[in-house]
Amino acid sequence: MIAKRRTLIRFEFTEASSADLRGKQSVRTTFKLSERSINALSLLAIQLGIKQKSLFDHLMEDNQALEHIAREFEDFETQRIRVAKTYVISRKTLEVLERISLEYGTPRDALVEYSIERILPLLIKEKKRHAKRKEIATEAAKYLQDGVALMAKVEATLGQDDPVFEEIFSMMRGVNNCSDNIASLVARGSKIEEF
Repeated sequence: MIAKRRTLIRFEFTEASSADLRGKQSVRTTFKLSERSINALSLLAIQLGIKQKSLFDHLMEDNQALEHIAREFEDFETQRIRVAKTYVISRKTLEVLERISLEYGTPRDALVEYSIERILPLLIKEKKRHAKRKEIATEAAKYLQDGVALMAKVEATLGQDDPVFEEIFSMMRGVNNCSDNIASLVARGSKIEEF
């Protein structure tokens, strides 16, 4: 009998790796943002099928863009109504925001709001794609309807036990599933129409 040999792997945590792990830790923080910014972040996360935290962290990863926003910052429109909204973000993202805010004397909320404004072109692009998806969903439903009519014709002509009917029936089951999936995708993205 051959004895099994176990190999133990030792992980050594350095200060850098533990700091990196702490940076990924989630924290809750509140920002006062315009409804437009709150909606834009939420809608884009839904459209892309990712968590708001991931999108938020991605926006704040670009230190150069944040520093550019902070340098160019003049006045945070005080007339615009803002709502307090709590987000879950990474500790690292929060630290970057606070560092740049302090370094340039720019409000954190302004950095966040102007960063979110950067995604508006992407949101507009997604809105156009959504409109195209709706058109395709309508065409897919029409294609399904035509297929069902063909299946009924084959059934009436050849009967349900004919191999051609069985093939068309199988094909239409696939078309029906695809049509349902497309309709679900369109329904999930319908909130973007409000933007």
